[in-house]
Amino acid sequence: MNKAELIQKISKDAGITKLQATLLINSLTDSITKTLKNGGKVTLNGFGTFAVSKRAARQGRNPHTGALIKVKNKNIARFKAANIFQNIVGGGTDDTGPMRTKK
Repeated sequence: MNKAELIQKISKDAGITKLQATLLINSLTDSITKTLKNGGKVTLNGFGTFAVSKRAARQGRNPHTGALIKVKNKNIARFKAANIFQNIVGGGTDDTGPMRTKK
């Protein structure tokens, strides 16, 4: 599913216009991005947690030449799925809570 398909689905499910759904998705992604950029984390109960990890500087290797290179440290965005979400996606039987699937 891409962003346009997600917008269409949210628009239909929530009974709102595509413009309103677009604004909703953009606000959500912007809020998550800004929070992570400022060093915070975002937890959506029943879904998961977005957080930032620091990757230390290290020695790497150029795959074409084999020469050693220095790879700088950097921040990496991470997502850890909530247990209930993981069980639903992984084929488990736990379908209770906010992420409950329709039967």
